[in-house]
Amino acid sequence: MAPGEDSGGLNSRQTLANENKSYILRSLVEDVPLLPEGAASGIWITCVELWEGNLYIGTSAAEILHFVSLPPDPADLGFTPSFILASRLQPVYTQSAQATPASNGIHQILLLPNANKACILCNGTLTFYSLPELSPAFGTTKVSNCSWIGGVDLNVEETSQGAEVVMVAIKNRIRLVRIGDEPRLVKNIEYPGCLSSSRRNGIACVADAHSYALLDVDQQRKIPLFPISSLEEGGAGASGGQVEDISRVEPAIARSISSGRVGLNGGLGDVRGHGRSTSLGTFVTGVGQRQLSPRPRDFERPGIEIQEPVAGAASPLPAASPERTDRRARSPDFRASSPDKQALPGRPDNGGQNLVAQHTTAVTALLKPHILSPAPTEFLLTTGTAPSEPGVGIFVNLEGDVVRGTLEFSRYPEAIVIDKRTAGLEPRAETIPEMQEGYVLAIVEHDGLSGTRKVVEIQRWDVDTDAGGGNELIDLPSRFTEENSNESPVKISNLQVGIRTTATANDIGLPEIGEKLRLVRLKLSEAVPSKETRSSDEILDPAVEASLPSVTKAVEPSGPQEPVRPHSSDAVRAQEEENFTRRISRTKSQVVIWCGNHIWWMVRNPLLLRLDASIGLAELERTADDTSVPLDRRKVFEVIRSIRNKEAGTELEFLSLNYVRQKASLLLFTNALVALYSKIAISTSEKRATEEILLEGGVDPRVILALISPLREEVLEGHEGIWIHNGLIEVAQRSLTLQVTFEELEADHTKLNESFLNMIKRYLMVWRRKKGFGSIANEKEVFQSVDAALLLVLLQLDRHSPRGPAPAATVRAELNAVVDHGLECFDRALVLLEKYRRLYVLSRLYQSRKMARKVLSTWRRILEGEPDDGGEFVDGENEVRKYLLKIRDTRLVEEYGTWLAKRNPKLGVQVFADDGSRVKFEPAQVVELLRRESPDAVKEYLEHLVFGKHVSFAQIGRSIAAEKVQNAQYAGDLISYYLDTVLSVLGTSETARSTLLQSYESYRALRPPKPTYHQFIIDNGTGEAWWRNRLRLLQLLGGRHGGGFDYDAAIILARIEPFQRELVPEMIILDGRQARHQQALRLLTHGLGDYDTAINYCLLGGSSIFHPMSGTVHTQATASHQEQAQLFDYLLSEFLTIEDISHRVERTGELLDRFGAWFDVSHVLRVIPESWSVELFSGFLVSAFRQLVRQKSEAMIAKALSGAENLQISAAFVEQCQAVGPRVDTVE
Repeated sequence: MAPGEDSGGLNSRQTLANENKSYILRSLVEDVPLLPEGAASGIWITCVELWEGNLYIGTSAAEILHFVSLPPDPADLGFTPSFILASRLQPVYTQSAQATPASNGIHQILLLPNANKACILCNGTLTFYSLPELSPAFGTTKVSNCSWIGGVDLNVEETSQGAEVVMVAIKNRIRLVRIGDEPRLVKNIEYPGCLSSSRRNGIACVADAHSYALLDVDQQRKIPLFPISSLEEGGAGASGGQVEDISRVEPAIARSISSGRVGLNGGLGDVRGHGRSTSLGTFVTGVGQRQLSPRPRDFERPGIEIQEPVAGAASPLPAASPERTDRRARSPDFRASSPDKQALPGRPDNGGQNLVAQHTTAVTALLKPHILSPAPTEFLLTTGTAPSEPGVGIFVNLEGDVVRGTLEFSRYPEAIVIDKRTAGLEPRAETIPEMQEGYVLAIVEHDGLSGTRKVVEIQRWDVDTDAGGGNELIDLPSRFTEENSNESPVKISNLQVGIRTTATANDIGLPEIGEKLRLVRLKLSEAVPSKETRSSDEILDPAVEASLPSVTKAVEPSGPQEPVRPHSSDAVRAQEEENFTRRISRTKSQVVIWCGNHIWWMVRNPLLLRLDASIGLAELERTADDTSVPLDRRKVFEVIRSIRNKEAGTELEFLSLNYVRQKASLLLFTNALVALYSKIAISTSEKRATEEILLEGGVDPRVILALISPLREEVLEGHEGIWIHNGLIEVAQRSLTLQVTFEELEADHTKLNESFLNMIKRYLMVWRRKKGFGSIANEKEVFQSVDAALLLVLLQLDRHSPRGPAPAATVRAELNAVVDHGLECFDRALVLLEKYRRLYVLSRLYQSRKMARKVLSTWRRILEGEPDDGGEFVDGENEVRKYLLKIRDTRLVEEYGTWLAKRNPKLGVQVFADDGSRVKFEPAQVVELLRRESPDAVKEYLEHLVFGKHVSFAQIGRSIAAEKVQNAQYAGDLISYYLDTVLSVLGTSETARSTLLQSYESYRALRPPKPTYHQFIIDNGTGEAWWRNRLRLLQLLGGRHGGGFDYDAAIILARIEPFQRELVPEMIILDGRQARHQQALRLLTHGLGDYDTAINYCLLGGSSIFHPMSGTVHTQATASHQEQAQLFDYLLSEFLTIEDISHRVERTGELLDRFGAWFDVSHVLRVIPESWSVELFSGFLVSAFRQLVRQKSEAMIAKALSGAENLQISAAFVEQCQAVGPRVDTVE
């Protein structure tokens, strides 16, 4: 006995052990009034039969008690009918001189419902009665010296109507009698001393006191089988299994003979007319001399299920296993040849032998024969050595061959029945299929610690022993045996115990099923102690904590709540649950067992009660090394494994399997909680198995969450409440008293806590994927609770993760995914995320709900310094910019775009200038908005438009207004900003000035080919802000961006004049704007030495010098050929004044070679120094002379063509004149 376990615990464990068996006992009648008035004690029940609410009990006092059932009380959950005594019947019998006390009383009650008759064997006399009141039938007809009656054809359906043929065993023979409106003798079979029989069509298996045999009742043949006791010598061994002919020639008899017409010498007489009573035994003895037809034409095989509980054809039976076949060594090795048909083999060559009773040598004690027919082609026979020794059950077919394996009994059975009725509960028999599960139930003696007692031994006959789970022993109720041991002078082991299969099945209520399966409301507010701990660790400032809902309110999360469901609604649902479970809490049984004056039903134990008892045993027992956790986890795992692949065949099985899975998962999870709180580690395999069972269980996840005190706050009951099976309430309520917080768990057991939370996380993740399933009740409250708890678990697990963005396959990534896919518990999520200071995750939650303003306000809080413990909002300003491009709210874009422009003008202006933005702004609108809200961002906006998008100020101006004045306004603003920056630096920094001068010298020192000066300063810039501003100033002043607007060049020139040595490119651009081309070309040639830019200047007419690549020429000349020729003349003059003679000659020759078409030869010859060799510019001269020759030739050709054309016209004129002819004009 475990510590602290009392005798009550042992009784509870014994009760669970009994409920774990295949059958359970349910009371049928208690305290049967066996003793009639004035009778002595020592009377017991000998047989029991039941038919359509009529209970017939035979006693050892030769009395039949007729009980009638009353309908059960509608309020009785057990659906138990009550029986009242209707009558006491004392059948007529003839006292035999050889009768013993053991054989006295009612020996058999055989009901024939199809014939509406009952046959009662009392003290060796067979009498007949009508059903159901047991009024005498057939007058005073009776059969004396009868030892047994039965042999009803088991292949005949119970619903058949009409007469039934039974086998009546008298002293020396068996008589087949048809019971209908009157008894008719069908045939005599010479088989003396028959004690038991079972018949299938024309084949009957019979037994006398010593052996078994097969009879062909049609052909009158017998195959002896094996002895009942293996200690007997002779018996069936005399025949050696040979077929015997047991027919004999008899005088013919009339087919229909009234029992009342029997004479004293065997003749016929009218018993009723003479007032005499003549038994059927006397009649059949008198007619024994008449000839009997070997195969009567009107022989019928009606039957009803009596001792053997088989009705209808059985399903195909499994083949015998090798293990069970090996056990046949105990049974006699008997085989007989058999024909193809069911009839026994023909007569032997010796002409056959008459049946003679064989007497064996004396044995210790005779064994009672038992014959059952589990299938249409098989008989089950028992054999053994002695009543105190084990017994063996042997299956033989209709040909006498041993089939299947053997059954083993711990003792030779006193009584035995077969039950193969469905094990499922049957609220409506037509809706539940039959389940052909075959069981053998036997009454045997069993030696225990308290002595020898009688028990019911149960085993499967249709499967292998291993598959069937072995033999089970069921004790009779202990209170009954104790009471009888005190009241009766007979030992308990000597009590008369019997078992039988009744004619009809009876409805039996099992209220335990309804008590376990009915749904009841789990009220957390009542189950949780009044002093509640906080649901999560306190990590916030007091001010923040004060704003959060207290834990005492936590059973219902924050946010608008629906009204609480009225108590009347709960009562209505409770009544609905009670009605439903009452409907399914019924079963049927045909097997009764009796002992003393009590009768019970042997009820097939439903799956629910068996599995629940198995789990109950695991809950009570403890392993040797586990004294803190009262649960044997391995036993629970075994129960779950046994049903893992089991398919439910009925509604009750479906509910039962769900209930068992839920209870197992709840127990294992509670056990894991206790282990966690008690600092006990559970093995990884058991933890994994617990998690799998938890997922399979399907229990409402709110129940699981309510068991975890840190997560209990997240459970939302709703107005419907949480309804679970009543059998789970106790388990849940025990765990609801456990209180612990996250920080208490983390204090010393971080690994245990993390492992447990990960299990809860996976469990809740699986439940999240069930959203939308129609089978989930209270879906709204369930998934709000699941999401809130999952969010809390993920936040707790992520507390110790490094700051920064979430890497893949991490808790932080899972947290973001859960939030992004939407949370049902929105209000609760806001509280939790604020509490854990996870502002970025909060913004993702707002994004999932498309709450743009909340998203931006949360990001603003992060950027303005509020703590975000995750640290995921990296490059937050850019995230704000990208988000503003995606939304369509104009006011929101204006508000947060200008706010961002104040913080980061460069990013802020992109919000208004990006073409991908869903909100479009006109440039004028943006400029006005930025000037009002963020003046520093105006320059950035204009720069982004000009330098980022390459939009000219002409385009900007056209979108604002067509006036050049307004163009100049925006251009002047941007140019003024750049100019102020550059001049400010040059005025204060000697280094900046020297840098510019040094750049000119470095560029002039480069040998051709070299890049343009503009490209040179881009490639060799300092990277300072003023340097970048100067580059953009050059682009605006002289590049293509400046071609579409006017600015006051004189003012700008006046401002930069003090730095004209440092700002040479600016001076060149401004000279070009003022048409001082000669001055501009002089600076390009001598100030910069940028010869390529000077050539481009000439080609473009002085409009721009911004060309980054060396030697490039703009493809679109904006000046006329004459203007270009004039500019090239200026450039030639400047090239001829280059100080370096080699550069002068080289540059001049290159200019004349490439652009000779723009020069006048005579002018070139005048300006070229006479000292230069003609060879230096021979290319130009050759080209020029070729041009002159070409021009001269072209002129001569044109002149010749003109002369030819003149001749053609003259010839045409002459021809026309000739055609007209002369005309004479007269002068008047």
